[in-house]
Amino acid sequence: MNFNKIFFGTKLLVAGLLAISFAAHAQETVTSKAAKLTQFTPGTIWPDNKGVHINAHGGGMLYQKGTYYWFGEHKIAGGAGNRAMVGVHCYSSKDLYNWKDEGIALAVSPDTTSDIAKGCILERPKVVYNKKTKKYVMWFHLELLGQGYKAARAGLAISDKATGPYTFVKSYRPNAGFMPIYPPGTPDNEKVDCANPKNKSEGFFCRDVPGGQMARDMNVFVDDDGKAYHIFSAEENFTLDIAELNDDYTGHTGKFTRVYAGHQTEAPAIFKHNGTYYLIGSGTTGWAPNPARWFSAPSIWGPWTYHGNPCVGTGSEITFGGQSTYVLPVVGKKDAFIFMADKWTPKDAIDGRYLWLPIVFKGNDIEIDWLDKWDLSAFKK
Repeated sequence: MNFNKIFFGTKLLVAGLLAISFAAHAQETVTSKAAKLTQFTPGTIWPDNKGVHINAHGGGMLYQKGTYYWFGEHKIAGGAGNRAMVGVHCYSSKDLYNWKDEGIALAVSPDTTSDIAKGCILERPKVVYNKKTKKYVMWFHLELLGQGYKAARAGLAISDKATGPYTFVKSYRPNAGFMPIYPPGTPDNEKVDCANPKNKSEGFFCRDVPGGQMARDMNVFVDDDGKAYHIFSAEENFTLDIAELNDDYTGHTGKFTRVYAGHQTEAPAIFKHNGTYYLIGSGTTGWAPNPARWFSAPSIWGPWTYHGNPCVGTGSEITFGGQSTYVLPVVGKKDAFIFMADKWTPKDAIDGRYLWLPIVFKGNDIEIDWLDKWDLSAFKK
């Protein structure tokens, strides 16, 4: 009798049984974690279909044929997660509560000479679909590897599928050589004169005319007529620019306007309701939260009117601990828009939470109040 064979055979059998038991337990754990959600709980862990906290920070949404796609920055643990170590993550959902992990839509490059080299800063990715070219177009704020926030570029990537993979095309500063347009009735003394800049903000604008305007925190908006616009913080964040994109959404036309010039604004989120354009943003206090601010205009080109803080109630003075990233229209619901914000955790970036709250319309005004729990029944059909 070969006792060695019996011993090792028994050992393998026990190991196999333990592996099966462990796998079954793990599956039960994942299934339990991925239980179907029926409401939003702002600021808590939000598990995807694998039971893992959704990793799509500074995100934006795309709706296509009954499916929502959520694109955002993939973070890793620790302070290193404030740089792009992986890329842009994509998730999909039919109901906005439950999200399927679709993987990395745009991966950073191992090539250190690439604009999107691993370790660069790649923020606030937004994807829009171009009906003419049938391409999915991604724009994002890009800072080159090792340069901090000096580059201030707009990055572009394209895909044939919503979930990707996206191919990086280029990065640059928008609207080089162009001057802004102004809403009718704008007084001459409010227009930029680069021969005699009136303040620090105009000085930054004029400095950047030859090479293009700085493009940091950003968003993309497609209007009812199919025209698309790139909204971004420019002039060392002193001004927001709203810039027209070309017909295929892959470049700028040179037509743009300056919003709330001379006041530091970032984190822009734009939407349209009953013919009025709305824009929500924040002040500039680094990773720390501050009061949100909102604007409205009768035209995408303005004039834009500043209205103060849209948030109300306890915590409104710090936007409930978050910062705006996107405003999501809910398909099939009347007057239904969700304010999407990020609660940043720079010391452990991967633990950033999402604050989704309903926008309430009061005439032409808007309000955002805190809710511990809520669902889409908050909106009318």
